[in-house]
Amino acid sequence: MGQSRAIVGALAAALLVGAGAGPAPTAAAEDVGAHRSTVRFVDIEGHDGVVLKANVVSPAGGGSHPLLVLPTSWAVPQVEYLAQAQRLADSGYVVVSYNVRGFWQSGGRIEVAGPPDIADTSRVIDWALAHTRADGERVGVAGVSYGAGIGLLAAAFDERVDAVVALSGWADLVDSIYSGRTQHLQVAGLLAGSGELTGRPSDELRDILEGFLSSDLAREQELIEWGRSRSPATFVDAINRGGAAVMLGNAWGDSFFPPNQYAEFFERLTVPKRLEFRPGDHATGELTGLLGLPNDTWTSAHRWLDHHLKGADNGVGEEQPVRIKSRSTGDYESYPDWDAVGARRYEMPLGGTEGIAANVDSGANGGVVLLTGALDQFARLPPVVPVPLLPPAHTAVWESAPAAEPRPVRGTPVLRTTVTSDAPSGTFVAYLYDVGPLGTGRLITHAPHTFHHRTPGEPFTVDLELFSTAYDVPAGHRLALAVDTVDPLYAEHNPHGADLTFSSPADDPSHLSVPLG
Repeated sequence: MGQSRAIVGALAAALLVGAGAGPAPTAAAEDVGAHRSTVRFVDIEGHDGVVLKANVVSPAGGGSHPLLVLPTSWAVPQVEYLAQAQRLADSGYVVVSYNVRGFWQSGGRIEVAGPPDIADTSRVIDWALAHTRADGERVGVAGVSYGAGIGLLAAAFDERVDAVVALSGWADLVDSIYSGRTQHLQVAGLLAGSGELTGRPSDELRDILEGFLSSDLAREQELIEWGRSRSPATFVDAINRGGAAVMLGNAWGDSFFPPNQYAEFFERLTVPKRLEFRPGDHATGELTGLLGLPNDTWTSAHRWLDHHLKGADNGVGEEQPVRIKSRSTGDYESYPDWDAVGARRYEMPLGGTEGIAANVDSGANGGVVLLTGALDQFARLPPVVPVPLLPPAHTAVWESAPAAEPRPVRGTPVLRTTVTSDAPSGTFVAYLYDVGPLGTGRLITHAPHTFHHRTPGEPFTVDLELFSTAYDVPAGHRLALAVDTVDPLYAEHNPHGADLTFSSPADDPSHLSVPLG
């Protein structure tokens, strides 16, 4: 784990510098700028007496105003939301943004959205109701990434929360960084490294990361239970009982919290709800808004809050609750629910038997954490490989016939295949490509899968959900499924020299089910 921290430390530092992170202001009370709203930097006593560094942005004029609490993202100081907070305050909100415990100048240790973090959010609401003109009948919590997860959990445990905006967050922490029973190595390492650089991880967190990154199977159930206890999906019934209106926003290529787990959580919500997916990587969809520039995600968030905390008749209540943006066209589409997104299915047969040798990176990869999705968002440049040149000894490849018409891939592709390994443990990664006439494959989506305790030589069935997406395959292009065993994004569990075989039994043919809009 020490090596992982060292590797990602430099990446985390670059990320924080690139995001404009710097030391948080320390003044006890300071007015900033020439906005109609005013900004004060304050200390708030959190759970167990921990001091939380916060800023309060208040609107001009008298009377009471709806309250919006903004917990900060992982490793980012309290100035993160100032641009948005001032806009919200100018439109009539009291906004309190605070540095979550364990980071920067706030006290305590990093608890990863544990009970102390959720109690802190309630204490911040208490403080705001006692020290500002906030209206206790109109309370919202919003945030990006870490703040998004804390906001959803707060809605489960504090009945005063009336609305939540959770951007680039998680609903299921286990399914986010351990999907397919595979450690998302780059993400876990980056979180560990940035936590060490900008905060004070708790002893429990260091122990959990040690077990996770070392692939300690003896502790697997313990680690899963730890993650479940920090997952809003675990408390969805409490969120539904509380009735807070929930808006979820995420990017198709979020390398921290893939979209599948948000979509599944959305379907379980019975409160007023909204789900939005756009191109990008982790938090890149919100970034320009945090810098004070025009931003679709934040515009939608403001409309959601205005409707549910101010009662604004802005059309939100009449709009379809699922709104997605295609990675290929940049066009928005609306749906009545998640199931309607990929209402049709194309079944791509995966016939024959393909054997591959493990431990070699074929060149088919999911990309680089944070960078790949951003390139797809801003330049429409997903990872590209020459599919005909993928080494057959280390890659299994199946291709469809050229499409007679465009194929709008929408939703979650599902792979069903039969696997035989000569080792009890192993990992493979499945990649779905859009292949043009020259054989160049553009990555549509992918996902890893790891197995343990299998009998060598005995076939077993795998059903693997690839990460949800919205991508338009042009007419004349083929779909290609490539499978290999090494991807730098993930931990590999294949013993040295292991072989994997993918087959298609007559009574259970292997196939890839591709959702089409």
